[in-house]
Amino acid sequence: MVSFLRKHFGRLYIPLIWTALVIIGCCLPGSLVPNEKGFAIPNFDKLIHMTMFGGFVFLWNLHLANRSLALPRLLRVFFVFYMLGNIFGISTELAQKYWIPGRDYDTYDIISDMFGAGIGYGLSEMLLIPLVIKKPVVKS
Repeated sequence: MVSFLRKHFGRLYIPLIWTALVIIGCCLPGSLVPNEKGFAIPNFDKLIHMTMFGGFVFLWNLHLANRSLALPRLLRVFFVFYMLGNIFGISTELAQKYWIPGRDYDTYDIISDMFGAGIGYGLSEMLLIPLVIKKPVVKS
């Protein structure tokens, strides 16, 4: 499964498109966002936040795992993208609070964003590092 992900989702355009979709989804005015009362699952938006930011971290790390980086450097880059995911989540909530009409600031959304970024980081460490260790590193 991981080799399938690396082959088909490890290209640069995949995390770029995901990042653009997250930005668009977080910057939609409140009038265009579906009403949460229509969902049967309580706090469904928290699951969406975890998925968006977990996907952000994992897809960027998946792309970077396909590069020929030495393991210590790759681990640092994975952590950098985890931190960027956290900063990205906080930034989108602040943007919703101050600049996006009809959207509000929710601390629990930030916690969900950070939790999702942590899940993406953890999955990157568990699934991608063993593959990097198995493949030879080519110095460029």
